[in-house]
Amino acid sequence: MASQGWQHPYVNIFKHVKVEEWKKSSKEGDVSTYTDKTIKCSVFRIRSSFTANSYILVPKYSHQSLGLTGRYFYLLFKPIPNTYFVVHLDVAVKEGQVVRLSFSNMFKEFKCSPTSIQLPFVFEESFDTEHEGVVGQTPTKARWICLTLDLLQTLSAFINCSYSYLKTIRLCSNMSVKNMFTSHLQLDPGLSFSEAKMKGLTCPLGSAPMPRDMVFPVPKGRQWHEIYDYIRFPLDEAKLPIKCIQKRNPSLPSEFVPAHSSPCNEDPLCVRAGKSRHDSVAAVKQLPPPTSMSQGDSWLIYADDGDQDSRSNSCQLTSRPPYNSDGDGIHVYVHPDGETFEDSVESEEEVKSVSIPLAAETSYCVGTEQKLQPDPILRLSRIIGFGGATTKSVLWTKSGDSVVYPCHAIIVCMQISTKAQQFFIGHTDKVNTMALNGDTTLLASAQTGQHCVIRLWNFNKRRCLSVFRVQAHVITSLSFSYNGGILCGVGMDRQQKTLVVVWSTITVKRGEVNILAKSHIEADIHTIKVDPLDDKRMVSCGRDNIRLWRLRNGTLRSCPVDLNGHHLSDITDVAFEEGKHGDERSLFASSRNGPVIEVNYKRSAIKHVRRLFSAPKQSTKNEEQQTFNAGPSIAITCISVSSSFCATGSEDGFLRLWPLNFSAVFLEAEHEGPVSSVSISPNGLLVLAATATGILGFLDVSSHGYSTLMRSHTDTVLGFSVDGIRRQITTASSDGTVRVWSMDSLHQLYDFVSEDHPCSVTFHPSEHVFSCGFTSGVVRIFDISTAKLLAEHKQHRGEVVGLAFSPNGDFMYSAGSEGSLALYNASEEQHGVIRVVWNVVAQGTRRAPEALAVSSDSCRLAFVGPTEHIVTIADAHSLDELHQIQVSSLDAHSSELDSALKLCFSPASAEHLLIATSANSVLWVSTKTARVLRKISNMHKHQCSSLAVSKASQFLLTAGHNTLKVWHYHNSHLNPQTFIGPSQPINQVGFTPDQLGVISVGDAIFLWDFLAAPTAVLTTKGSPLTLDSISAATSVCVKGFQLSNGVPRQTAPLPASSPPRLDVDQVDRRGSIELGSGQCGGLLINTQTSTSVPVTAAGPGSSLHPQSFLQVTELTGSTPKNTTTTSVVEARRKKPHRPDCYIHFIPCSKSSQSDQVTVASQQGKEGLRLHTLIGYNSNGRGNMVWSPEQGLFAYSCGSVVVIEDLNTGCQRHLHGHREEVSCLAITSDAQMLVSAACGGHKNVSNICIWDVTTGLCSKSISHHTGAVQSLTFSRDDRFLLSIGDFSNPELALWSCCTGQMLYSVNVSGSVHAGAFSPTASSQMACVGSRGVYFGLLHSRGLEVEMKLQGVRTPTALGKVEMTALCYHTGCLLFTATNRGHVCVWDIKTHTCFKTWEADEGEIGVLLCKGNRLLTGSSTQWLKLWEVESAQGVEPQEKVSHKKHSSMSGTPVVLKQHSLDGAIISAAFDRSMDMGIAGTTAGTLWNVHWSQNSVFRLVSGHNSKVNEVVFSHDESHFATCTEDGRLRVWSAPSNELTVEFQVLKQSCRCVCWSPTSVASISLAAGYSDGTLRLFQLFPPDMKIKLKPHEVAVSAVQFSAEGHVILSAGINGVIVVHCAVTGKVIRLFKDHQGAQINSLQCVNEQCNLGGLEGNEMWLAASADRRVSVWAADWLKWTCELLDWLSLPAPTYLEDDSPPPSLAAFCPADPSLVVYTGYGVEKEMCFYSLVRKRIVKKIALPQWVTCFSLSPQSELIAVGSKERILKLIKWNSGRFQDYLQHSDSLQSCHFSPSGKLLFTVAHNEMLLWEVLGL
Repeated sequence: MASQGWQHPYVNIFKHVKVEEWKKSSKEGDVSTYTDKTIKCSVFRIRSSFTANSYILVPKYSHQSLGLTGRYFYLLFKPIPNTYFVVHLDVAVKEGQVVRLSFSNMFKEFKCSPTSIQLPFVFEESFDTEHEGVVGQTPTKARWICLTLDLLQTLSAFINCSYSYLKTIRLCSNMSVKNMFTSHLQLDPGLSFSEAKMKGLTCPLGSAPMPRDMVFPVPKGRQWHEIYDYIRFPLDEAKLPIKCIQKRNPSLPSEFVPAHSSPCNEDPLCVRAGKSRHDSVAAVKQLPPPTSMSQGDSWLIYADDGDQDSRSNSCQLTSRPPYNSDGDGIHVYVHPDGETFEDSVESEEEVKSVSIPLAAETSYCVGTEQKLQPDPILRLSRIIGFGGATTKSVLWTKSGDSVVYPCHAIIVCMQISTKAQQFFIGHTDKVNTMALNGDTTLLASAQTGQHCVIRLWNFNKRRCLSVFRVQAHVITSLSFSYNGGILCGVGMDRQQKTLVVVWSTITVKRGEVNILAKSHIEADIHTIKVDPLDDKRMVSCGRDNIRLWRLRNGTLRSCPVDLNGHHLSDITDVAFEEGKHGDERSLFASSRNGPVIEVNYKRSAIKHVRRLFSAPKQSTKNEEQQTFNAGPSIAITCISVSSSFCATGSEDGFLRLWPLNFSAVFLEAEHEGPVSSVSISPNGLLVLAATATGILGFLDVSSHGYSTLMRSHTDTVLGFSVDGIRRQITTASSDGTVRVWSMDSLHQLYDFVSEDHPCSVTFHPSEHVFSCGFTSGVVRIFDISTAKLLAEHKQHRGEVVGLAFSPNGDFMYSAGSEGSLALYNASEEQHGVIRVVWNVVAQGTRRAPEALAVSSDSCRLAFVGPTEHIVTIADAHSLDELHQIQVSSLDAHSSELDSALKLCFSPASAEHLLIATSANSVLWVSTKTARVLRKISNMHKHQCSSLAVSKASQFLLTAGHNTLKVWHYHNSHLNPQTFIGPSQPINQVGFTPDQLGVISVGDAIFLWDFLAAPTAVLTTKGSPLTLDSISAATSVCVKGFQLSNGVPRQTAPLPASSPPRLDVDQVDRRGSIELGSGQCGGLLINTQTSTSVPVTAAGPGSSLHPQSFLQVTELTGSTPKNTTTTSVVEARRKKPHRPDCYIHFIPCSKSSQSDQVTVASQQGKEGLRLHTLIGYNSNGRGNMVWSPEQGLFAYSCGSVVVIEDLNTGCQRHLHGHREEVSCLAITSDAQMLVSAACGGHKNVSNICIWDVTTGLCSKSISHHTGAVQSLTFSRDDRFLLSIGDFSNPELALWSCCTGQMLYSVNVSGSVHAGAFSPTASSQMACVGSRGVYFGLLHSRGLEVEMKLQGVRTPTALGKVEMTALCYHTGCLLFTATNRGHVCVWDIKTHTCFKTWEADEGEIGVLLCKGNRLLTGSSTQWLKLWEVESAQGVEPQEKVSHKKHSSMSGTPVVLKQHSLDGAIISAAFDRSMDMGIAGTTAGTLWNVHWSQNSVFRLVSGHNSKVNEVVFSHDESHFATCTEDGRLRVWSAPSNELTVEFQVLKQSCRCVCWSPTSVASISLAAGYSDGTLRLFQLFPPDMKIKLKPHEVAVSAVQFSAEGHVILSAGINGVIVVHCAVTGKVIRLFKDHQGAQINSLQCVNEQCNLGGLEGNEMWLAASADRRVSVWAADWLKWTCELLDWLSLPAPTYLEDDSPPPSLAAFCPADPSLVVYTGYGVEKEMCFYSLVRKRIVKKIALPQWVTCFSLSPQSELIAVGSKERILKLIKWNSGRFQDYLQHSDSLQSCHFSPSGKLLFTVAHNEMLLWEVLGL
């Protein structure tokens, strides 16, 4: 939660939400503004016949929250006479629910329930305490009212709840409203500032004057109470009954009542407003004398110090009689920011940990001659941490009493009852996934990193059985079969393909693990699970897929579950239903966009798709259950299923329990962050939940209690400090939090959050105070026991790298990364600064957080500085220098200067200073003589990151990288013991104050048992210590506090004196504390525990139970029984891989999806008409047809089918597809055309059958999942054969008359092409990866059956694929291969009798007519063959294959042409003399063999088109592409005129020179930072410049053509001379953000005192627009205006929409801007008025736009593929969906009559008709 300091002293709510803009608030009905004559300002008036019809709602949506914590709510309003009004306040309380507090003059009586309070508002002219008023309409003489509601007192009095914050406000008619605000202060509207100053009213606990913007004006000579009414509720006066709020006679006694005094609530309540019996002056309570308060008191809100006394005090504040709501429901509150506010008290239960020794392979001692004893000397006891690489892998053991989870490189098994931990140690990097078999005897784990390693463990013995590497980049999921004999894993290989592997683990006890099968697949899979009843079957899920797997005969095959067109973007998890067997089971899968999918396991089909919604809140006990699907859908991240219910985790932080029919939520628990994993225990009584924020806990379904097992930092732990008295640890982390932990229970006690990241912490040696240093240089000191910020100092300019208290507690020291050192007086509360010295500490952060060391006698301070080669010892009381030690001169043998890294004083002797150096050495230095006493070299392989010495100076502890070493302090000949385990470098180590443990921090918090007893190691001869000086049985006292001696304690220690009681005014019982001041920011302290919480109401006098941070809500009755039916899914074969041939169609990868909601134009009223498509889809296969007899020529471009007249060039366009067209086919009479397009988001291809004459789609059919590879008609045009692509190789036979599918068959392997026999309509053939399929159709009435016979390719050809085919006669079939062979087949015998090598590459096109054979290949060759010799031989059935193969005569090449790309389509006349061929370059060629000529029919681009622009005279247009091509086309013929290409570069932008330039030129910018200037006549490059080091993003000629402006992606704009290319000027105003728009206009500028004959602008990606006035002939250019547009953080996976700007052609003083911002809109900014004058709301983000030069039209393109034509003066618009990809460029022609739009390589030219 962010700091709440901004809410002090008050919050003006209308100003806070900017109510007049209605962006953060909403209005409904008759809501208007007028100027009130009484208060002389503009107010809102809400009017309606029914109060609910007109209202103002703050915030805008009811699920949002204001989060206002002020105790008092102030409303300045005036009820409209003779009407009713209602006010609703939704208030969050700390008990977890939201309470609605309402008051109205419609309410006849007071009503109260646990979730609502209704207060009648009574008006009466004369008030008498013995006479009750009458509820009714507002009187005629109603006045302005200042109403004050004490929310804390109201909730406490009537429903016994603790106020947390104000959530929403609804002001319903009829009333006038000036304003409303909240405050922690009690304000008096009749008290002016001058009067308050004279009376000395400065205490926040007393009354204070109203803020100036809230007061009602009072004319001179009048009193406030004479004009207005003041109502306060509840009343303070104890003598008056609580049932009314009233104005009183000021003569009545009034005493100050403390805020925590609870009013009695036995009488009914009404709110009264009226004149007093004596006069109209309201009574104001008497204030006590002003008292002084310390500066820190304003920070005192709440803290839990874990003491018994504080618990008893808290109990008195929160105890309340039980109440029984509807069904004793467990209430939960969902804060919009994901924050949960509740009390949190440390558990008194003692949690004991079981010490577990390290594994033998990771806990070892180095050295064999002399060993340090005991061996081992350290034993890992406990770890505070969870996650690392993943928080998704958490497991239950079979017994259900323990959970297994990863903590970076260590696997932890925790017993949930005792919190005892056991460890599996051996991984060298973070554990990514884990799996347990059914009886919990085997554990499998995989780690991340460069070497993907899987380990198999004996779970009971915690012993590693096998370690093996996987040929995968990462393993994302592991799953065991129930018996542990099969292990299945899924991951990504190094080619980023999904890899699924199945291992046999039967012989794992011998260390053997065998691979049974593995499979590579294109689909995205992140989770796989083995069927618990059949270890040969698995199920997986991933993006857009659920797959069923089967292991059979050593082969792993899979089949996808048909999603039936459901748009399920990301399947997050999958689970088997339990409790059923065989065919009755179902699969349940969760998805990130909401639905839960129930799959029929047997049929591999979807059974149910249920979209889950968040549960509504219950209000009163008689209120009916609200609609279940009211609210936003849930993004479900994980799912787990038992025999009776289902558990889901979602991104909103909720763990929800559902019945198996998902009818309603019956239990839920809210977490701080997204739930990443859920798991139901084997007995079904507990549900384990893990969050992405590092929290692990479980929910007890029977008792509804939640227990937190572990909390964790989410990033590296930078440092720690230990409070030995209270046995607490405080840690600072890179995740921006400071946390306080209990060393005994491992519970998190406090959580400090700040925008300013902490970097170092230290506890006071005796007091419950700690200090924290931040990256901003601020040092803050906190008193935890009193919940107060004691002091805040900013003495450092850089990061605080060192922070320490003196051992006696008198002084504190801090060091900054910029060299400063500060001394503070720690004996006083404010910790005043004594001295600050500069440039004495070595600069840098490498010595953080232990840059300072203080001697045990508190006399000396050591630090590295003033350089890194010098260590300074200073006086700890004055910072005066005592000694300087030159570390660099100590080692004469080193080739580099040695520097000091870490420092540490010996606790037993202040004369020893230990220095760790960069040469991996530790030096013992005398603090008296500054001489080196001793040295140990080669301490670690890496540099020492921390060192510590035991209190008796017996042992030295060092850390280097991720290793920990223990040394004997005096005897360096004893080899140290080395311990490993962390996956990241250790940042700090230290001994616990009782010397019985060691703490190390890095990726987690490690607590080690230190096993060396005082008598275990003999002291050396020179040791000044005796054995009894460190006796474990002796306690150490510091300032009256007794340090722990390591003996287990039954209760937590108590401080010597109880902390001061917290007044209820000062306690914010949400369990959070705001600390900070000024501009340095603040901290949020969360007091948290992690113990089990029974969900019951506390009775009178009961003690306050410890509460978990989570809350549980029961929404319905008991857990429903399972009533759903399930079945088993039948496994299918594995999905084929992409074939190795170019002729197979592969859809383009597109991140965009077509928007299904568009506004189409009416017939005959279109604003745009598609005129011409430029280009041919080079990605299609067989997507061009030509019938020379009928003159039909058609091809595809994107999703449009183009029918073009070859004589005139006119085009007709067939619109019916949303995705790119893959193939075409026509009937023999050319009256019917069929086209197929990709599946898009539904993954089902669409086939359209067109009537060529009318251009209408007569039938639309769908069947194939995936793309359609080929279409072909039978000879008599009765049948249509469609072939699916490699993802679903299926042949479908359709009736051309009815459009119904007659027959379909699946084949093995990919099928590339098919053809019908030209002589027999019942014969057909197909070719593919498995050879040739010969088919025969059998008709039986209306039914048709297809029989296929597959024949392998000749073995002499090797491993090849058949890629193309054509019939020669009724007896022969030609086929081609991907190796360039042509095969001749006998149709009757199905044998190949002749082959020859026709090309060096793959042949993708075969045509045969008469004696001519045409081949087209990937080598770009189109060849014409003579095959007469082959025709002359009629093979007989009885002739042997040997006779055919020895046949004489080889086909010869007659003619050949090399085209510009691989041949993908061809159509020729019957004589094979003239035809058309299409290539992968996007070109259609006309081929004439007899004339030996080839010329282009259609030209296009095969790569992305970056920009298309018209020349100023519209005679040409230019295009630039990603492959470095710059093409110039002539208009209106649209023929390619000239092409310039720069190899290995991308042409990013292009512009034309203006008409004023003598010769037409083009300027183009490239990805290598070059700018090239081209001339057209003759075509040549004039100038090549390199003004940028990065890619050029925009280029533009000036309006007169004198200069060229170019901009790079780094935001630098360069101005060149258009003639010489010389750089004239450089602009770096936008540096750091890509320039998306550059525009120059010829406009005389006289704005802002600047003069120029033209203006230009630049828009950059950081939403900034600069406008300039220039006169280039005078070499002047000045900034005219600068626009900076706000925007929230962009959280999507892709890049944000571009920032675009342009001058309005009709008025160049208007700048049109659009880009990512708060709203999707287009803004019109006036350069004259210096503000935005018009906005156009848009439904999508804009990717490109263009303004018409001649009309008020704007063309807008979006990522959703929509072209929107807008009339910007009226807002009228039309949508066009002709593109198959997101639009990236659109440009009007200079005349405004034409419009170019571009999506990838699709170029559409529109005729502009106007709106």
